[in-house]
Amino acid sequence: MSTVATQLPAREGRPRLVLSEILSFAYDTFCSNKIRFLLTALGMMIGTASLILVTTIGLTGKQYVLNLLQGIGANMIEAEYQRGDRITDTGADDLTIDDMHAVQEQVPGIRAASPVVPLFERVAVGNGKERDLQILGVESAYQDVRNLVVLSGRFFDKQDSQGHNKVGVVTQKFAEEFYGSPQGALGKIVKLTGLPFTIIGTFRERTDTMGQSEVTDYTMLIPYSVTRYFLAAPTVRQIYFSTTDASLVVPVTAQVQRVIQSRHRPESVYKVENLTQLLAVANKTANALTAVLLAVSLVVLLVSGIGIMNIMLATVSARIREIGIRKAIGATNREIRFQFLSEAILISLIGGFFGIVVGLAIPFSVRFLTEYRIPISGLSAIIAIVVSSLVGVLFGTLPASRAAQLDPVESLRHE
Repeated sequence: MSTVATQLPAREGRPRLVLSEILSFAYDTFCSNKIRFLLTALGMMIGTASLILVTTIGLTGKQYVLNLLQGIGANMIEAEYQRGDRITDTGADDLTIDDMHAVQEQVPGIRAASPVVPLFERVAVGNGKERDLQILGVESAYQDVRNLVVLSGRFFDKQDSQGHNKVGVVTQKFAEEFYGSPQGALGKIVKLTGLPFTIIGTFRERTDTMGQSEVTDYTMLIPYSVTRYFLAAPTVRQIYFSTTDASLVVPVTAQVQRVIQSRHRPESVYKVENLTQLLAVANKTANALTAVLLAVSLVVLLVSGIGIMNIMLATVSARIREIGIRKAIGATNREIRFQFLSEAILISLIGGFFGIVVGLAIPFSVRFLTEYRIPISGLSAIIAIVVSSLVGVLFGTLPASRAAQLDPVESLRHE
């Protein structure tokens, strides 16, 4: 006979069980069947840990996207000429530097702006090696608008632009491949169409855009004012703007579109966009991924709950005689029901507790072992313990009700 039955004589004259006694009996039952209950709690632990990890993955995805946008330039607006009407178009209606100046004068909230003029040249670098090099003519404000990181030397400034100085900055990969290091590239000469340009700095994008921006691995930035040596007309391919505050990006984008369109033919089409749409798409993607993973973790919790219900039904069948004895000495159906329900909740809470430990330990270990800082939500731990408790209640109700409905006379006859 179980521990509960051996403790019953001590309760004579006090047939009602108090909460502490019921929890004590549940703990004693757990200790008498450790292996069986621990294996049942293992499923709950896995489900709870997966619930926390799913939340962590969702937060990490969103944080990565936010960091990516911050690295590219959260306040950035890009304007680019797309096409003209095929019937009435009499030629390309490209953007000009005057468009940029007009936007700066007419649109409040613009902090900085820079044109982008792409050129391509095959140059001799290093020890006579030749390489296809992309040259971008930009203003000094380009560094601020695109949030670039200068690794060595300096970025060209307004004085360089005004003086038409033939200087430039190159990407980190270009400098390392042909000059050994970012510092080794400083002072080297690169001839563009026969004109010598001095490398005064090296840079990289703050965030790896994986080739999705205008900056490639082999790019050299030169002052826009110098590009007149290579171009027949003062047109630009793109214009980048930066707002004084992130909240102004959307309204300023519409105003930039309006100003640029008013300065060109009605049939010309210009794309003026910002990163807020990308952020919205990324958030939807992260939420969808989180929902799918959450559904998987809920399936694991469901299987764990079924395991708890199964083990509790088996426990009720094995303790029919004990239930009969308890009812015979005055235990009510409510006390019997709560007795077995508390055992189911205890299994869920034990599994949930260790699941929370595992679920939080993994992100913390990643933080400790690597340079990555994975966001951890304390709310996910609270939700996990609440869910594990609900699983114990939901899947422990049927076994507990079956135990409470047993006839005491029939139970005492059970062998």
